[in-house]
Amino acid sequence: MRLNAELRFIVDCCRCNFRGPNSPRLGQIPDGLDWSALDRLVQFHRVHGLFWNALEPLAPHLPKGLAERLSTDARRLLAVNLQTALECLRLLRAFRARGIPLLFVKGLTVAALAYRAPLMKAAWDVDILVPPHQLTEAAALLKTLGYRIVTPVNEAKLAHWHSAHKDSLWRRNDPDIHVELHPRLVDNSDILSSVGIASPVQEVQVAPGVVLPTLAPDELFAYLCVHGASSAWFRLKWIADLAGLLHGVGTSRIEALYARSQELGAARAAGQALILADNLFGTLDGCALRERLGQDRGVARLASAALKQLTSGTEPTAGRFGTWRIHWTQLLLKPGFRFKAGELARQVREGLG
Repeated sequence: MRLNAELRFIVDCCRCNFRGPNSPRLGQIPDGLDWSALDRLVQFHRVHGLFWNALEPLAPHLPKGLAERLSTDARRLLAVNLQTALECLRLLRAFRARGIPLLFVKGLTVAALAYRAPLMKAAWDVDILVPPHQLTEAAALLKTLGYRIVTPVNEAKLAHWHSAHKDSLWRRNDPDIHVELHPRLVDNSDILSSVGIASPVQEVQVAPGVVLPTLAPDELFAYLCVHGASSAWFRLKWIADLAGLLHGVGTSRIEALYARSQELGAARAAGQALILADNLFGTLDGCALRERLGQDRGVARLASAALKQLTSGTEPTAGRFGTWRIHWTQLLLKPGFRFKAGELARQVREGLG
């Protein structure tokens, strides 16, 4: 599937943000772009900070109103991310003082590993992972830190909620911060069950003086693949993060990451992610995995479905049949009838909620 000119340009701008000495720089702006459509896609895919960071040197060639708004949005994003980094440090210190292990997943830690200017990555929440047996203690600590529960509707339902959902949503005002509290990383225990709070860890500096723990590289790659697959990769920001992490690591390292992801239980989600990243960013250039994964019909179907979802540029719930494609792809993430039956049952339980 070919990308339209606007989405292709956005992808190129995201690529310019990747870390490493071989990251490209934007040379010129293509002729004939539909700036209104392009602006809508940038906002939908939540890559406005990355887009502006790549495009700022060419700002005089942009429509004036658009350039001014993108610049304003980027400054606001920078301020929010700095504030979020400080809040993450506060959370880390509070949890460590209470003796509750804590990992940060996605968000600023991934941004710092993937991009030259990590504070230009947009994120609306902070994802934290805690031990399942300390969920109640972690929830109580969030309350003392000024957070209130949003989903589920009250704390009395928290344990029941987490029996079917991997995260609960908490919010703090002044500053306005959302936290997703995870006792586990995935909804279906048949996928990636071996990755969790006890997994190997790496420390990542996300801002001056702010160092946060997250999953080690192998486990992080596997998790990001499964996370993206859970939503059929409908936003560009997720696959851009993954492609940024893999940029410049070399084909042998990518092959090793894929092999390890299979040992960790990522199943077809890792192949889907790599094909999608390759289609958009050329991630598998020179890598033997390109041909091998392309010949796997299940993986190829998943990648094709994800590309269709991403290029649609619309919320999955906006279509006539809503999130059917996402639910359908989730059934294909692992071969075998047993997995499909279990995943379908999980979806029904979650829907009844």
